[in-house]
Amino acid sequence: MKILLLCSTFPYPPTKGGTQVRTFNLLKHLTPNHELTLITQRNSEVTDEEVAGLRKWVKELLIVPRPQEPDKKNIWGKVKRFANFLLQGTPPNVMHLYYPEVQAWVDRAVAAGKFDLITCEHSVNEVYVRPQWQSQLRTAINIHSSLYRTCKDRLETGTSDKEMRDRLFLPLLKRYEQRSCSKFSTVVVTTDEDEQQMRQLVPSAEITVIPNGVDLERFPYRPADPGDYSLVFVGSLDYFVNVDAACFFAKEILPLLQEKYPDTTLTLVGSKPSAEVRNLAQANPAVNVTGSVPSIVEYLHKATVSIVPLRTGFGIKNKTLESMAAGTPIVSSDRGLEGLKVDTPDVPLRALRANKVEEYVIAITRLFEDPQLRDKLSRNGRQLIEQEYTWERSAQLYEKILRG
Repeated sequence: MKILLLCSTFPYPPTKGGTQVRTFNLLKHLTPNHELTLITQRNSEVTDEEVAGLRKWVKELLIVPRPQEPDKKNIWGKVKRFANFLLQGTPPNVMHLYYPEVQAWVDRAVAAGKFDLITCEHSVNEVYVRPQWQSQLRTAINIHSSLYRTCKDRLETGTSDKEMRDRLFLPLLKRYEQRSCSKFSTVVVTTDEDEQQMRQLVPSAEITVIPNGVDLERFPYRPADPGDYSLVFVGSLDYFVNVDAACFFAKEILPLLQEKYPDTTLTLVGSKPSAEVRNLAQANPAVNVTGSVPSIVEYLHKATVSIVPLRTGFGIKNKTLESMAAGTPIVSSDRGLEGLKVDTPDVPLRALRANKVEEYVIAITRLFEDPQLRDKLSRNGRQLIEQEYTWERSAQLYEKILRG
């Protein structure tokens, strides 16, 4: 097939995680059998070497500059963006990334019959796809996470940093996702929970669950259990979901563990740590903030326990899958374990679940004290990834869906 992929996030290198790692690995496995054209955006951090690296994986690569973020202090600008959302039905973050020139290019390509399929990698790219195209070619939207569901959860869990805005946005986001998903031939989500959400919003849609995966070569199984009191948390540390998790754990849970185990350390691994995250290291010498690192798996191998204390955010989590692949025992919240069967009676125990402060302390204490339990979680977690969560398997499912 001749496939057009729309992805506003530059999907290379895949070591950046998030949208990049899912988009690149699905793209990578489509390349041998299909002709791929990718339209993406480049910010100032993307190097020429990265552009050259991505170009090798597609037949045609079209790049536009990523727009500068709007001035958040400009009140009139905020009012104008909200008014446009109210009138037009498309969120400000989607319209901010929209290029009329790209729209014109895509329109001409569809009119000329250049492609058999268009796929939008992440929902913000849906803006370029017109509803009437369903009668001309197959169109797919790969929803990495639901905007409506994420906003709703932030309000319900009290983790919203802009509660008034989110309350105003919530009904508009629901309307937006209903409208945007209904114009696609097929909708792809990452977890059963997301599927249930989308079926409530768009009952008539063709919806399929395709989980994330792991590159097992990049995340080999650990050679040994460190057996100390080291904890690790991995994630982009400028993303509000991860910032909230890091601050919650470092401020409310880590001090309680240090009372029992004075040698407990917490390493926060991720790019662009926010001021809030950097301040955690200043407040507690046991906290190490690394910033961007060449190899995440090295830090996973050095840690006795991997924590995923997310209180919001939806979709299957790469950080959880990668910790399991590396063989690092996990203590995680429900949000961090979404889409995974880890502690039900019908499966081997693969992770310990915690959502409250005391639950984290109890679970981590169990792992600190019990090397056999650590070994069980380590081996069972790795086995789960090998059997069900490789990118090869996900890409095969994706290709089948795209073919229709």
